[in-house]
Amino acid sequence: MTNSTARTARLALVGDRSPNVASHTRVPLLLNALAERDRLHLDAYWIPSQDAEAEDAVRGFDAVWVLPGSPYRSEAGVLAAVRTAREEGIPFLGTCGGFQHALLEYARHVCGLTRVAHAENDPDADDFLIEPLACSLVGHEAVVRIEPGSLAQAAIGSERTVERYFCAYGPSRHLDTLRAHGLRFTGHDEDGHVRIAELPGHPFFLATLFQPELSGDGSRPHPVVRALARAAVEHAAREAGMRA
Repeated sequence: MTNSTARTARLALVGDRSPNVASHTRVPLLLNALAERDRLHLDAYWIPSQDAEAEDAVRGFDAVWVLPGSPYRSEAGVLAAVRTAREEGIPFLGTCGGFQHALLEYARHVCGLTRVAHAENDPDADDFLIEPLACSLVGHEAVVRIEPGSLAQAAIGSERTVERYFCAYGPSRHLDTLRAHGLRFTGHDEDGHVRIAELPGHPFFLATLFQPELSGDGSRPHPVVRALARAAVEHAAREAGMRA
């Protein structure tokens, strides 16, 4: 549904911006389309992963989007951004590498799995949460089945979607522990592997192993991107109301 009035929200784009990362080059098109088609105006700022290590790096933003492009220059910075968004109720989207690091942050800081690692970042670690996929999804399209009643289903508007992947790493171990501590896995591929995660009770916390930003030609933002934008402007409106 198109908003009747334009509202502006501040969006933190966390990642090491590069013209060689397709999702990074797509962002300006998406921002323009969101403003023109949906009257959802996002004032976006890129925050390099090393800068995200600062305690207040994403504080004060209306949404945080951790974009692909891993390995990031600073794993710690990305995890810090995810944690701030999670703990402070800032709308959050993590795509591909952002999905992986959202799970890593949750495992370490909520589940107490302090030694779990990402195989791409720390290939010599003893305990991988994120490890090489048995079949790389790079350049692959696949069906994702979505749980009814989930945030993902509300955002996408369907219980089945076909999405594009550019990923060679995914979650494997400790998924039951993540579930037991409140994380919900609401999207799976046809082999039952996790492809979407979300956090109930948070205003908007969604992570996808696929890249919705690469859907189409950028002129019609993917429903997940549009849902983040709506959550951001709602957050901005709430913050403005609290200050009034």
